Amino acid sequence: MSIFSVVVISFFSFKINDEKTIIVSKDGKGNFTTIQQAINSVEDGKTVRTKIIVKPGTYREKITVSAAKSPIILMGEKAENTILVYGDFASKQNGEGKNIGTTGSSTIFIFSDNFSAKNFTFQNDAGPVGQAVAVLTAGDKIAFENCRFLGFQDTLYTKGMQDNADKSKPSRNYFKNCYIEGTTDYIFGAGTAVFKDCTIYSKKNASYITAASTLQENEFGYVFINCNLTGDAAPNSVYLGRPWRPFAKTVFKNCAIDSTIKAQGWHNWGKVDAEKTVFYAEYNSKGHGANVSKRVSWSHQITKKESKKYTSKNILSGKDNWNFKKATK
Repeated sequence: MSIFSVVVISFFSFKINDEKTIIVSKDGKGNFTTIQQAINSVEDGKTVRTKIIVKPGTYREKITVSAAKSPIILMGEKAENTILVYGDFASKQNGEGKNIGTTGSSTIFIFSDNFSAKNFTFQNDAGPVGQAVAVLTAGDKIAFENCRFLGFQDTLYTKGMQDNADKSKPSRNYFKNCYIEGTTDYIFGAGTAVFKDCTIYSKKNASYITAASTLQENEFGYVFINCNLTGDAAPNSVYLGRPWRPFAKTVFKNCAIDSTIKAQGWHNWGKVDAEKTVFYAEYNSKGHGANVSKRVSWSHQITKKESKKYTSKNILSGKDNWNFKKATK
């Protein structure tokens, strides 16, 4: 092969793998004025990632990222000034006079694989009106860094494959240095998710942080690593979790737990049989809410040896060796 051929092949290889960039700006100085317009412009079925840079502002939109979309990274300047918000809620009626439901209430629906976001706020501002989702994830290899998730009940829905006939596809989620707030079941669903160095904030009148519906086939559900559990809820008023479905799995590792958390830790949601099938556990919890002596008998305090399998890499890498740390770069 000639040197010229090598140069030509190298050039085209670079161009094929070159990341595309789109600018969203409300003032019209970018490629688009709305986030949905930018997402719609992303080609379907390609392997090249599109970077969507969103200029500071509050974008009141209801967003859908379809399953066919190529990899996308949504980049804000910083979470505090780059905000995606909508105000739907489960009991809101659609054009047919039917409730849109919990799933339908989300501000953003992420059905695609390889979606990531950085320096962004995702909000549902419907208020304390029942289920009102800010973010719904149903794809695989989804990552968030330096993001805020704001709402009340059902803020973050890692839906995953729970309603799909084929449950073999993974739905992995990675949250790094994020802030998640809410009142009831504000982190819920069937997807596998690691929360690393996150702040979990239970608002006034909060009751349950998690409501996992982990698939029976999945080894991991929710794993919180080095997180800070805090809030302005009353002392001893919030449970770490309750099982939406019988094989719920939730583990807190090396987390700071303040006095808002109930001494019992976990609730069975009135499902006594679920006590035999769920896996609720802690390792090395710290803080005023970390006294494990009064935890429910069917929860677990895992050993140092057992805790070693609860690493982001072991939980998320999978058979395809997903580089979740690179996803938000």
